[in-house]
Amino acid sequence: MLDVRRLRLLVELSRRGTLTAVAEALSYSPSSVSQQLALLEREAGVPLLVQVGRRVQLTPQALVLVEHGRAILDRLEEAEAEVARSLTAVGGTVRIAVFQSAAHAVVPQALTLLRAEHPALRVEVTEREPEVGLFEVAARDFDLVVAEQYPGHTRSHREELDRVHLAADAIRLALPPHPVSRPTNLAQAAGLPWVLEPEGTASREWAEQLCREAGFEPDVRFETADLMAHIRLIRSGNAVGLLPDLVWAGEAPSVRLVDLPGHPEREVFTSTRQAAATRPAVVACRDALARAARATATPSSAAAS
Repeated sequence: MLDVRRLRLLVELSRRGTLTAVAEALSYSPSSVSQQLALLEREAGVPLLVQVGRRVQLTPQALVLVEHGRAILDRLEEAEAEVARSLTAVGGTVRIAVFQSAAHAVVPQALTLLRAEHPALRVEVTEREPEVGLFEVAARDFDLVVAEQYPGHTRSHREELDRVHLAADAIRLALPPHPVSRPTNLAQAAGLPWVLEPEGTASREWAEQLCREAGFEPDVRFETADLMAHIRLIRSGNAVGLLPDLVWAGEAPSVRLVDLPGHPEREVFTSTRQAAATRPAVVACRDALARAARATATPSSAAAS
C-alpha cells in the first residue's frame, strides 16, 4: 500500500523541482524529504528518482505515480468538502492570497461580512503577486487566490484551477491634482516623469505597450510595486502613472484621472483548485468577495477628464 503523505511529497517534487523547495514548502528538512521518498520507492518497488548533476529527476514510473497522486489528493479534498457541506455551520480555515490593490479595496469589507455571517470561519490573508499566488494555490499552499489579468495579457493555464470573474477594474492615466501643465490625454504625458511597477510584471509590460502605441517611451523615474507609493508620488507632483480604480476602495480619488483610449480594464478574478471549489468555506469567501467588489464604487466621473 502506497503512503498518501509520501505520494504528496512526490507530487510536490514534480511541481517545485527540488528537494529543498519541497522541504521549505512543507516545513520538513531536505534529508527528511529524501528519506520519505526513499521509503516510497520501496513501497512502489521501482526507482522513482535519478541523480542528474546536483538535482534529482523523476523517472517515468514516478511520473505515473504523480498523476495518480494528484488524483488521490483531489479526491481527498473533494471528500473533505462533502463532509463540510453536511454541516450546518461554515467553519475551518481558508488561506487567501491576494495582490495589493485587492487587499486594500475588497478584502477588508469581505472579512467584515464573513465575521458577521460565519463567526466560526478563520480567514488568513497574505499578499502575493498573482502569478505566485496561482502557483501556490495549485500547490495547496493557499485555498483561494485573488488575481488580475491585464488587457491582451494571458496567464499560464492551470487545468487544476478554476476561474471565477470578480470585477472589471478600469485603468486611467493618473496626474497630479494641480500640475503646471494639464495634459488631457496620454500622448501629452510623454515628456513627464513616470512611476510604474517593476519590470517583468504584467502591469509594467501593458503600461509600456500602451505608451508606445501613443508614440513615446515612458521616462520611468520611479519603480515600485506599491500602488500607495504611486499615489503619493503622483499626488505630490513628482510623477504620472496608470492606476486601476480599485486603489481608491470606493473613496474619492486624490489625483486627477484621465480616461485612456479604449477605456481599458483589467479583470480581477478568483481561482481555487477544482477539488476545493464546492467547499463551503471557499464558497462563502467567494461570495463575500463578490459582494465587497460590487460595493466598491469606481471613481466618480467628476474625477476623470
